[in-house]
Amino acid sequence: MPHQTAILQGSTSPDATALWLVQPGTAELHEESLPPLAADDTSCVEVKTLYSAISRGTEALVFHGRVPESEHQRMRAPFQQGEFPAPVKYGYSNVGTVINGPDALINQTVFCLYPHQDRYQVPVSAVQILPESTPASRAVLAANMETAINGVWDAGPLPGERVSVVGAGVVGALVAYLCQRIIGTDVQLIDINPARQALADSLGVRFSMPEQAVNDQDLVIHASGHADGLATAVTLAGREGRIIEMSWFGEGNVSVPLGGAFHSRRLTLRASQVGQLPPHQQPRWDYARRLQFALRLLEDPRLDALISGETPFARLPEQAPALLAANSQVLCQRIVY
Repeated sequence: MPHQTAILQGSTSPDATALWLVQPGTAELHEESLPPLAADDTSCVEVKTLYSAISRGTEALVFHGRVPESEHQRMRAPFQQGEFPAPVKYGYSNVGTVINGPDALINQTVFCLYPHQDRYQVPVSAVQILPESTPASRAVLAANMETAINGVWDAGPLPGERVSVVGAGVVGALVAYLCQRIIGTDVQLIDINPARQALADSLGVRFSMPEQAVNDQDLVIHASGHADGLATAVTLAGREGRIIEMSWFGEGNVSVPLGGAFHSRRLTLRASQVGQLPPHQQPRWDYARRLQFALRLLEDPRLDALISGETPFARLPEQAPALLAANSQVLCQRIVY
Protein backbone atom coordinates (compact mmCIF):
# COMPACT_ATOMS: atom_id res chain seq x y z
CA MET A 1 0.00 0.00 0.00
CA PRO A 2 1.46 3.41 -0.91
CA HIS A 3 2.47 5.74 1.88
CA GLN A 4 4.38 8.92 2.51
CA THR A 5 6.42 9.81 5.53
CA ALA A 6 7.17 13.24 6.95
CA ILE A 7 8.20 14.68 10.30
CA LEU A 8 5.11 15.36 12.39
CA GLN A 9 3.97 18.99 12.24
CA GLY A 10 1.60 20.36 14.85
CA SER A 11 -0.49 22.26 12.29
CA THR A 12 -1.32 19.27 10.07
CA SER A 13 -3.96 16.57 10.35
CA PRO A 14 -2.24 13.41 9.09
CA ASP A 15 -4.09 10.22 8.22
CA ALA A 16 -1.88 8.39 10.71
CA THR A 17 1.11 8.85 12.99
CA ALA A 18 3.87 6.27 13.43
CA LEU A 19 6.98 5.82 15.54
CA TRP A 20 10.20 5.71 13.50
CA LEU A 21 13.70 4.93 14.72
CA VAL A 22 15.56 7.68 12.85
CA GLN A 23 18.97 6.63 14.15
CA PRO A 24 20.08 4.19 16.85
CA GLY A 25 18.86 5.55 20.18
CA THR A 26 16.58 8.24 18.69
CA ALA A 27 12.89 7.86 17.78
CA GLU A 28 10.43 10.35 16.30
CA LEU A 29 6.76 10.49 15.39
CA HIS A 30 6.20 10.74 11.65
CA GLU A 31 3.13 11.25 9.52
CA GLU A 32 1.74 8.45 7.36
CA SER A 33 -0.68 8.88 4.45
CA LEU A 34 -3.28 6.13 4.11
CA PRO A 35 -5.02 5.63 0.77
CA PRO A 36 -8.83 5.41 0.95
CA LEU A 37 -10.21 1.88 0.92
CA ALA A 38 -12.71 1.17 -1.83
CA ALA A 39 -16.23 0.53 -0.56
CA ASP A 40 -16.28 -2.92 -2.17
CA ASP A 41 -12.77 -3.91 -1.01
CA THR A 42 -13.13 -6.98 1.20
CA SER A 43 -9.44 -7.88 1.17
CA CYS A 44 -8.17 -5.14 3.53
CA VAL A 45 -9.08 -3.57 6.86
CA GLU A 46 -8.28 -0.24 8.44
CA VAL A 47 -7.56 -0.41 12.14
CA LYS A 48 -7.58 2.31 14.79
CA THR A 49 -5.04 1.37 17.44
CA LEU A 50 -6.05 1.03 21.08
CA TYR A 51 -2.74 -0.28 22.45
CA SER A 52 0.66 -1.40 21.31
CA ALA A 53 3.45 -2.74 23.49
CA ILE A 54 7.19 -2.68 23.95
CA SER A 55 8.89 -5.70 25.43
CA ARG A 56 12.58 -5.46 25.99
CA GLY A 57 13.90 -8.33 23.88
CA THR A 58 14.21 -7.72 20.17
CA GLU A 59 12.96 -4.13 20.31
CA ALA A 60 15.86 -3.12 22.56
CA LEU A 61 18.37 -4.58 20.09
CA VAL A 62 16.64 -2.79 17.22
CA PHE A 63 16.49 0.52 19.11
CA HIS A 64 20.23 0.44 19.83
CA GLY A 65 21.18 -0.64 16.29
CA ARG A 66 22.42 -4.08 17.32
CA VAL A 67 20.78 -6.24 14.65
CA PRO A 68 23.67 -8.06 12.91
CA GLU A 69 23.93 -7.36 9.20
CA SER A 70 23.64 -11.09 8.51
CA GLU A 71 20.17 -11.06 10.14
CA HIS A 72 18.73 -7.90 8.54
CA GLN A 73 16.32 -9.84 6.34
CA ARG A 74 15.49 -12.69 8.71
CA MET A 75 14.65 -10.28 11.55
CA ARG A 76 12.27 -8.07 9.58
CA ALA A 77 8.91 -7.61 11.30
CA PRO A 78 5.85 -8.45 9.14
CA PHE A 79 4.95 -4.79 8.42
CA GLN A 80 8.33 -3.18 8.98
CA GLN A 81 9.23 -0.21 6.79
CA GLY A 82 12.77 0.99 6.27
CA GLU A 83 15.94 -0.99 6.79
CA PHE A 84 18.16 -1.84 9.75
CA PRO A 85 19.80 -0.16 11.47
CA ALA A 86 17.78 3.02 10.64
CA PRO A 87 15.59 4.72 9.67
CA VAL A 88 13.10 1.97 10.39
CA LYS A 89 9.51 1.57 11.58
CA TYR A 90 9.49 -1.51 13.75
CA GLY A 91 7.17 -3.32 16.15
CA TYR A 92 4.99 -6.41 16.36
CA SER A 93 2.34 -6.02 19.04
CA ASN A 94 -0.71 -3.93 18.14
CA VAL A 95 -4.34 -4.17 19.28
CA GLY A 96 -7.05 -2.02 17.76
CA THR A 97 -10.58 -1.67 16.43
CA VAL A 98 -11.50 -2.26 12.79
CA ILE A 99 -13.00 0.97 11.44
CA ASN A 100 -13.11 0.13 7.74
CA GLY A 101 -13.29 -3.10 5.76
CA PRO A 102 -15.65 -6.07 5.41
CA ASP A 103 -18.92 -5.66 7.32
CA ALA A 104 -18.23 -8.73 9.45
CA LEU A 105 -15.09 -7.12 10.87
CA ILE A 106 -16.32 -3.57 11.51
CA ASN A 107 -15.99 -2.67 15.23
CA GLN A 108 -14.20 -5.96 15.99
CA THR A 109 -11.17 -5.75 18.29
CA VAL A 110 -8.17 -7.39 16.64
CA PHE A 111 -4.51 -8.19 17.18
CA CYS A 112 -1.95 -7.52 14.46
CA LEU A 113 1.84 -7.86 14.22
CA TYR A 114 2.10 -4.17 13.35
CA PRO A 115 4.50 -1.39 14.49
CA HIS A 116 3.62 1.51 16.78
CA GLN A 117 1.11 3.51 14.73
CA ASP A 118 -2.29 4.99 15.55
CA ARG A 119 -4.08 3.92 12.33
CA TYR A 120 -3.05 1.44 9.64
CA GLN A 121 -4.27 -0.72 6.79
CA VAL A 122 -3.44 -4.41 6.36
CA PRO A 123 -4.82 -7.47 4.56
CA VAL A 124 -7.73 -9.15 6.34
CA SER A 125 -5.54 -12.24 6.83
CA ALA A 126 -3.13 -10.21 9.01
CA VAL A 127 -5.59 -9.60 11.86
CA GLN A 128 -6.97 -11.97 14.47
CA ILE A 129 -10.21 -11.23 16.32
CA LEU A 130 -9.73 -11.31 20.08
CA PRO A 131 -11.63 -13.93 22.08
CA GLU A 132 -14.44 -12.32 24.09
CA SER A 133 -12.71 -13.18 27.37
CA THR A 134 -9.33 -11.68 26.40
CA PRO A 135 -9.31 -7.91 27.01
CA ALA A 136 -7.57 -5.62 24.54
CA SER A 137 -5.32 -4.27 27.29
CA ARG A 138 -3.88 -7.75 27.91
CA ALA A 139 -3.85 -8.90 24.28
CA VAL A 140 -0.71 -6.83 23.65
CA LEU A 141 1.14 -9.80 25.20
CA ALA A 142 0.17 -12.05 22.28
CA ALA A 143 3.51 -11.86 20.45
CA ASN A 144 5.36 -12.72 23.66
CA MET A 145 2.96 -15.59 24.33
CA GLU A 146 3.59 -16.92 20.81
CA THR A 147 7.32 -16.89 21.53
CA ALA A 148 6.77 -18.72 24.81
CA ILE A 149 4.53 -21.33 23.17
CA ASN A 150 7.14 -21.98 20.48
CA GLY A 151 9.84 -22.28 23.12
CA VAL A 152 7.84 -24.81 25.11
CA TRP A 153 7.15 -26.79 21.93
CA ASP A 154 10.88 -26.83 21.17
CA ALA A 155 11.76 -27.77 24.75
CA GLY A 156 9.19 -30.58 25.05
CA PRO A 157 8.76 -30.64 28.86
CA LEU A 158 7.28 -33.93 30.03
CA PRO A 159 4.95 -34.67 32.95
CA GLY A 160 6.88 -34.93 36.19
CA GLU A 161 10.09 -33.32 34.93
CA ARG A 162 12.22 -30.89 36.90
CA VAL A 163 12.29 -27.68 34.85
CA SER A 164 14.24 -24.46 35.37
CA VAL A 165 13.65 -21.24 33.46
CA VAL A 166 16.53 -18.77 33.71
CA GLY A 167 15.45 -15.15 33.21
CA ALA A 168 12.21 -13.72 34.58
CA GLY A 169 11.50 -11.28 31.79
CA VAL A 170 8.21 -11.44 29.91
CA VAL A 171 9.10 -14.45 27.75
CA GLY A 172 10.85 -16.35 30.55
CA ALA A 173 7.95 -15.77 32.94
CA LEU A 174 5.45 -16.94 30.32
CA VAL A 175 7.52 -20.06 29.61
CA ALA A 176 7.58 -20.90 33.33
CA TYR A 177 3.83 -20.24 33.55
CA LEU A 178 3.15 -22.66 30.67
CA CYS A 179 5.52 -25.36 31.96
CA GLN A 180 3.91 -25.16 35.41
CA ARG A 181 0.59 -26.17 33.86
CA ILE A 182 1.97 -29.53 32.68
CA ILE A 183 0.94 -32.17 35.17
CA GLY A 184 3.53 -33.05 37.80
CA THR A 185 6.25 -30.66 36.65
CA ASP A 186 8.46 -29.02 39.27
CA VAL A 187 9.26 -25.57 37.84
CA GLN A 188 11.59 -22.92 39.21
CA LEU A 189 11.89 -19.43 37.69
CA ILE A 190 15.36 -17.99 38.24
CA ASP A 191 16.49 -14.36 38.09
CA ILE A 192 19.19 -12.16 39.62
CA ASN A 193 16.58 -9.52 40.52
CA PRO A 194 14.84 -10.42 43.82
CA ALA A 195 11.95 -8.12 42.88
CA ARG A 196 10.90 -10.76 40.34
CA GLN A 197 9.68 -12.85 43.29
CA ALA A 198 6.39 -10.93 43.24
CA LEU A 199 5.92 -11.68 39.53
CA ALA A 200 6.56 -15.40 40.06
CA ASP A 201 4.12 -15.43 42.98
CA SER A 202 1.45 -13.80 40.80
CA LEU A 203 1.89 -16.52 38.18
CA GLY A 204 1.94 -19.36 40.70
CA VAL A 205 5.55 -20.33 39.95
CA ARG A 206 8.34 -20.99 42.46
CA PHE A 207 11.10 -18.32 42.35
CA SER A 208 14.80 -18.66 43.06
CA MET A 209 17.93 -16.56 42.89
CA PRO A 210 20.75 -18.29 40.95
CA GLU A 211 22.75 -19.16 44.06
CA GLN A 212 19.75 -20.92 45.65
CA ALA A 213 18.54 -22.70 42.51
CA VAL A 214 18.15 -26.47 42.62
CA ASN A 215 20.39 -28.26 40.11
CA ASP A 216 20.22 -31.70 38.46
CA GLN A 217 17.39 -30.48 36.23
CA ASP A 218 15.86 -32.49 33.41
CA LEU A 219 15.22 -29.37 31.32
CA VAL A 220 16.63 -25.83 31.53
CA ILE A 221 15.28 -23.01 29.37
CA HIS A 222 17.39 -19.88 29.11
CA ALA A 223 15.67 -16.55 28.41
CA SER A 224 17.68 -13.93 30.30
CA GLY A 225 19.48 -12.41 27.30
CA HIS A 226 22.79 -12.44 29.22
CA ALA A 227 25.80 -14.75 28.94
CA ASP A 228 25.88 -15.22 32.72
CA GLY A 229 22.35 -16.58 32.54
CA LEU A 230 23.40 -19.12 29.93
CA ALA A 231 26.28 -20.19 32.18
CA THR A 232 23.79 -20.69 35.00
CA ALA A 233 21.61 -22.79 32.70
CA VAL A 234 24.53 -25.09 31.85
CA THR A 235 25.36 -25.47 35.54
CA LEU A 236 21.80 -26.47 36.48
CA ALA A 237 21.30 -29.21 33.88
CA GLY A 238 21.65 -32.80 35.10
CA ARG A 239 23.08 -35.77 33.23
CA GLU A 240 21.61 -35.98 29.69
CA GLY A 241 19.79 -32.73 30.45
CA ARG A 242 18.39 -30.50 27.72
CA ILE A 243 19.17 -26.78 27.54
CA ILE A 244 16.99 -24.62 25.30
CA GLU A 245 18.40 -21.21 24.34
CA MET A 246 15.61 -18.67 23.75
CA SER A 247 17.68 -15.48 24.09
CA TRP A 248 18.76 -13.61 20.99
CA PHE A 249 21.95 -11.68 21.66
CA GLY A 250 22.19 -9.63 18.47
CA GLU A 251 25.68 -8.45 17.58
CA GLY A 252 28.76 -9.68 19.40
CA ASN A 253 30.02 -13.03 20.67
CA VAL A 254 28.72 -14.87 23.71
CA SER A 255 30.88 -17.07 25.89
CA VAL A 256 29.37 -20.53 26.44
CA PRO A 257 30.92 -22.69 29.22
CA LEU A 258 31.44 -25.93 27.34
CA GLY A 259 34.28 -27.07 29.57
CA GLY A 260 33.92 -28.62 32.99
CA ALA A 261 31.16 -31.22 33.17
CA PHE A 262 29.37 -30.20 29.97
CA HIS A 263 30.61 -33.25 28.04
CA SER A 264 30.69 -35.75 30.89
CA ARG A 265 27.03 -34.95 31.64
CA ARG A 266 26.24 -35.30 27.91
CA LEU A 267 24.21 -32.10 27.83
CA THR A 268 22.26 -30.91 24.80
CA LEU A 269 22.16 -27.20 23.91
CA ARG A 270 19.53 -26.24 21.35
CA ALA A 271 18.16 -22.96 19.97
CA SER A 272 14.51 -21.93 19.81
CA GLN A 273 13.25 -19.10 17.60
CA VAL A 274 9.66 -17.95 17.15
CA GLY A 275 10.04 -17.29 13.41
CA GLN A 276 9.83 -21.01 12.58
CA LEU A 277 7.39 -23.60 13.86
CA PRO A 278 9.03 -26.75 15.27
CA PRO A 279 9.14 -29.52 12.64
CA HIS A 280 6.84 -31.81 14.63
CA GLN A 281 4.13 -29.09 14.68
CA GLN A 282 4.34 -28.03 11.03
CA PRO A 283 2.04 -30.71 9.59
CA ARG A 284 -0.92 -29.42 11.64
CA TRP A 285 -0.11 -25.90 12.80
CA ASP A 286 0.44 -22.61 11.01
CA TYR A 287 1.17 -19.13 12.34
CA ALA A 288 -2.50 -18.15 12.40
CA ARG A 289 -3.45 -21.15 14.55
CA ARG A 290 -0.56 -20.46 16.92
CA LEU A 291 -1.65 -16.82 17.31
CA GLN A 292 -5.25 -17.87 17.97
CA PHE A 293 -3.96 -20.22 20.67
CA ALA A 294 -1.83 -17.45 22.21
CA LEU A 295 -4.81 -15.09 22.39
CA ARG A 296 -6.92 -17.76 24.11
CA LEU A 297 -4.21 -18.34 26.71
CA LEU A 298 -4.27 -14.61 27.54
CA GLU A 299 -7.72 -15.01 29.10
CA ASP A 300 -5.98 -15.50 32.48
CA PRO A 301 -6.07 -12.22 34.50
CA ARG A 302 -2.94 -13.26 36.39
CA LEU A 303 -0.97 -12.34 33.26
CA ASP A 304 -1.64 -8.64 33.92
CA ALA A 305 1.34 -8.89 36.27
CA LEU A 306 3.57 -8.80 33.17
CA ILE A 307 2.48 -5.24 32.30
CA SER A 308 4.95 -2.86 33.96
CA GLY A 309 3.11 0.35 33.15
CA GLU A 310 1.66 2.57 30.46
CA THR A 311 3.04 5.29 28.20
CA PRO A 312 0.93 7.67 26.09
CA PHE A 313 1.80 7.25 22.41
CA ALA A 314 2.58 10.96 22.08
CA ARG A 315 5.33 10.61 24.71
CA LEU A 316 6.86 7.39 23.38
CA PRO A 317 9.81 9.05 21.57
CA GLU A 318 11.01 10.74 24.75
CA GLN A 319 10.42 7.72 27.00
CA ALA A 320 11.77 5.02 24.67
CA PRO A 321 15.46 5.48 25.62
CA ALA A 322 14.71 4.84 29.31
CA LEU A 323 12.29 1.98 28.59
CA LEU A 324 14.86 0.23 26.39
CA ALA A 325 18.00 1.04 28.38
CA ALA A 326 20.27 -1.82 29.43
CA ASN A 327 19.45 -1.26 33.12
CA SER A 328 15.70 -0.91 32.65
CA GLN A 329 13.51 -3.12 34.85
CA VAL A 330 10.53 -2.82 32.51
CA LEU A 331 8.71 -6.03 31.58
CA CYS A 332 6.02 -5.22 28.98
CA GLN A 333 5.26 -1.52 28.62
CA ARG A 334 1.79 -0.85 27.23
CA ILE A 335 1.45 2.10 24.86
CA VAL A 336 -1.92 3.85 25.06
CA TYR A 337 -3.43 5.63 22.03
